[in-house]
Amino acid sequence: MFVLTQSPSIADRFLAELRSVEIQKDSMRFRRNMERLGALIAYEISKELNYKKEEVQSPLAKASTYALEQKIVIGAILRAGIPFFQGFLNMFDQAESAFVAAYRSTKSEENGNVEINMDYIASPDLTGKVLILTDPMLATGKSLVVAYRTLLKYGTPAEVHLAAVLSSKEGIEYVKKEIPEAKLWTVAIDEKMNEKFFIVPGLGDAGDLAFGAKK
Repeated sequence: MFVLTQSPSIADRFLAELRSVEIQKDSMRFRRNMERLGALIAYEISKELNYKKEEVQSPLAKASTYALEQKIVIGAILRAGIPFFQGFLNMFDQAESAFVAAYRSTKSEENGNVEINMDYIASPDLTGKVLILTDPMLATGKSLVVAYRTLLKYGTPAEVHLAAVLSSKEGIEYVKKEIPEAKLWTVAIDEKMNEKFFIVPGLGDAGDLAFGAKK
């Protein structure tokens, strides 16, 4: 598993701003910081992929370079995942995209057990491709697992990468058990979840902070 903030970097500043109750008031900045962290994780994932040698013609001479050999599909879990997803798409600008609306049932907090609803999915063929599934908050991990298993009806990817901004220890263990073939990437790991299954210290409701409070 890769944790971006294990070594100090500019990512710490972006994450600190995401957590700050004062800076959170600026939804545009919140979205931008999510996007920045998505781009940083995408860069780290890019180091794990396969490349082939190519030449490019400059105005003066040919230069050697490398080009991605694999086809990539970036998946977003709606709606909170859109800004984080955009950061990946900025880096992998030739990638295809998949979208899944997987979210907690309103009954989850009442019965003390997280139930996941899903009412929309759109995906290209995943067969033999690299799937990067993005979800800003890996709390219980259930929405990520449900989204991934549903996407498999579109084909079996050659590689699976699961990316989050914040992850709980419980969520990490659950995802590792349910999707052992995937590599996990996260900006930071937080200590626990509260009784409402929110990551603590976390940052709050990522969807509401990015796009406004829902009814």
